[in-house]
Amino acid sequence: MLAIAGIGVAAASAYYWARKPRPSQPPFDLQHQTIVEGPELIHYSRFTQKGNGMKFMRYLYEDTKTLYDVFPRGARISNNGPCLGWRNATTKEYQWMNYKETMSRSQNFGSGLVALGLKPGPDTLVGVYSQNNPEWVLSEYGLYSNSMVVVPLYDTLGPDASRFIINQAEMSLVICENEDKCKSLLTDTPACLKIMVHIKPISNATVELAKSKGITTLSFEYVENLGAQNKHKPTVPPKPEDLCIVCYTSGTTGNPKGVMLTHENVIADASAILLHMGDEKPNKTDVMISFLPLAHMLERISHLVLYIGGGSIGFFGGDVRHLMDDMVALKPTITPAVPRIFNRIYDKVQSGLKSSSVKRFLFNTALSSKENDLRRGIMGKNTIWDKLVLKKVQDAMGGRIRLIVVGSAPLAGAVMTFMRCALGCVIIECYGLTECAAPTTLTVNGDFTSEHVGTPIPCCAIKLVDVPDMNYFAVSGRGEICIKGTNVFKGYFKDPEKTKETIDKDGWLHTGDIGTFLDNGTLKIIDRKKHIFKLSQGEYIAPEKIESLYMKSQYVAQVFVHGESIKSCVIGIIVPDEEFIKQYAEIRGFFGSFSVLCNVAEIKQLIMNDITELGKKGGLKSFEQVKDIYLHPELFTVQNGLLTPVLKSKRPDLRTYFKRQLEEMYSKLD
Repeated sequence: MLAIAGIGVAAASAYYWARKPRPSQPPFDLQHQTIVEGPELIHYSRFTQKGNGMKFMRYLYEDTKTLYDVFPRGARISNNGPCLGWRNATTKEYQWMNYKETMSRSQNFGSGLVALGLKPGPDTLVGVYSQNNPEWVLSEYGLYSNSMVVVPLYDTLGPDASRFIINQAEMSLVICENEDKCKSLLTDTPACLKIMVHIKPISNATVELAKSKGITTLSFEYVENLGAQNKHKPTVPPKPEDLCIVCYTSGTTGNPKGVMLTHENVIADASAILLHMGDEKPNKTDVMISFLPLAHMLERISHLVLYIGGGSIGFFGGDVRHLMDDMVALKPTITPAVPRIFNRIYDKVQSGLKSSSVKRFLFNTALSSKENDLRRGIMGKNTIWDKLVLKKVQDAMGGRIRLIVVGSAPLAGAVMTFMRCALGCVIIECYGLTECAAPTTLTVNGDFTSEHVGTPIPCCAIKLVDVPDMNYFAVSGRGEICIKGTNVFKGYFKDPEKTKETIDKDGWLHTGDIGTFLDNGTLKIIDRKKHIFKLSQGEYIAPEKIESLYMKSQYVAQVFVHGESIKSCVIGIIVPDEEFIKQYAEIRGFFGSFSVLCNVAEIKQLIMNDITELGKKGGLKSFEQVKDIYLHPELFTVQNGLLTPVLKSKRPDLRTYFKRQLEEMYSKLD
């Protein structure tokens, strides 16, 4: 069999050299990717305009300076092409709404809100509580057509946080997707809430419950039709400096904070991304699948750059478990993503190769060939390997993906390289915060290295500042990441104290993330400032650094590292990777449910040995290594309250949830 495989390798090599593609041409020398100026070693984008000092980008196109301008540009660029798409409930095929229809319906909806008594202008805030769908977008741009402000709500905030937001923003109207979301707001209802607009039908019982609380319920269709009959022509379109979004960040402690973003903040960020992407930027032929929450800025910015380029957005069906089915039906060319999705694909492929040595040999040979291409700056999916070996992986995502933007958390280098080779597409890694309208750095076209987040985009600059408690000093090239530019937010809504804590007197946003600039000018995230604690012997622990190393274990799906100031060591909660644990158990002759396997001492020791070895290789000191672990059979999720909506651990909630297990581990170690 291996001889046959060897013949296949020889044939593939001959085919490749006959059609040898040319390397991509980076926009500048990849060994010098940023401009560094001044004693503070401020890093600027090489795309940043020079003049009277560095000039931060505000917009890319003269006709697109606010979000109100976006759809008219998209309609013109695409020649009124498809804009928003969704799967037909009967045929399961995607159906589409073009740009002009999208503009007309969003303006009708906005006019309907005005007819209901909402005052046009940036002092009017309206909530949107829904999964991604066309009505979310129609609501948002209907608000912009009357200079109003959108305030996203989402399930994982919980009822208390949602009530806090509605009260703080003094919202009289909230747009809700369905009955469940309406009902969740009808318990201890904020006094300011007077109207609920529901996208899907709701029951008479819910209508009556709302009425008993003095709240009027109206269908989305009703408001849209009302606006069509009472068209309100925007007499005062939004200005760049006007507020457009108050995006509440769930955080890990306390009440959520409302990040105030202006039209200029958002347009500057999107424009800088488009300039930074160069020839890879979205265009009118592109189709993007929308599944990351629209309540967060990465997805919103992804939408925006598609609209500006005249591309189209297809929404997933609402269940992330069927995301791949949606992608096969839509055949997108672009998708935003988070590392967890890549990790699942990677693990599934690796698991599938274990059953056949021939498959494993061919797949690894294919990846090796594609990786050699990557090192020479060659990216594509037209090799014989793509056709014979990698096509199944590519087809699982629709077969047409050309560009992926990854954000929210660091991605392991091995997984990034695997995905670039297997999918044969450009994968850009980004870093940013809601407070700077999402992406602030992007990897540069032609740079196919991994484990960094690229360089500042041309609307901002980045510097590092000292964090003495953690022994990070800017002079040594490590420190807290600080951002300044036209994408940096105006402050937290009605919270000047937290604003002062986050933006210093010189306008620098302090992120709380620890970074280092590599020799070529790219930024690498290495730690987190806020999540540190001190052990009884005085040693500081950064749990997320430890967790990121342990997550490299094939046996680990999730990990939470815990420590206390009265204890001398750290311990951990681990959710094992079910697939790998069951495979190991089968080989070793263990039987039972996954919950049962999590209680097998040999499996616990297997994981303990593996993560300890990974910790050693990653440079962890002895006091940083966990001294005991508890194996938990259920994933931390947004739904069970253990992850934030951007899939970060809610550390206080995890501590509370696992209080008994943590106490038991420490009692054994004392």
